[in-house]
Amino acid sequence: MKYIYGPVKSRRLGLSLGLSLTPHKVCNLDCVYCQLGKSKQKFTERTEYVKIEEILEEFKAWIEQNPQSASELDFITFSGLGEPTLNINIGYLIGQIRKLTNAHIAVITNSTLLKDPQVRLEISTADLIVPSLDAVRQDVFEKIDRPAAGITIMEIIDGLVALRREFRGKIWLEVMLIDGINDTLPQIKELKEVIEKINPDKIQLNSPVRSTAENGIKPADKDKLEKFKDILGEKAQIV
Repeated sequence: MKYIYGPVKSRRLGLSLGLSLTPHKVCNLDCVYCQLGKSKQKFTERTEYVKIEEILEEFKAWIEQNPQSASELDFITFSGLGEPTLNINIGYLIGQIRKLTNAHIAVITNSTLLKDPQVRLEISTADLIVPSLDAVRQDVFEKIDRPAAGITIMEIIDGLVALRREFRGKIWLEVMLIDGINDTLPQIKELKEVIEKINPDKIQLNSPVRSTAENGIKPADKDKLEKFKDILGEKAQIV
């Protein structure tokens, strides 16, 4: 199938089916740890990169072909091959998927567009949002996530704070920790201060273990991860 992947079983989301709202690597970041490889270009315009009706038709066909799996799904995840909030019709798709399944809906996002009130409104009917925050310093953010021009970490943080204020569902904040880049004690303490303002329901610490866009990207030390989890408090978990 072109837009659907899975279902996959995970500790975080149970049995989930993914929907991709963009073609391969349509994203406004070029993260060094991305499993999809390097970005040939960065996209900043919100438009209909993938026609929503085509996604819906494929989803309906999948349900018809897999009735047992469809009935067992815990989540439909909006993520896939790029940044889902770049698709200007994400809100419409969430509404249409709601009509076709009893599964919960999760949006997995790099957080860059949460500064836009319209984007926050469009994803507000999801059950779960899993946004990323890999750094709180602009230089570290640029080193890890390599954003398109004009994207700042302060706008991302402001967007996350606004999301928490407005969103009634769950927020699981994901932090990717990389050896030698953002895994120092001072950075974790700075991160904690920001996370307290965001007030997510969970803090999920992750570290790259599969192939990455850049060579030499290594996971943070396991002992460090445990220590950082303790520093961040009871909401934190290693995934």
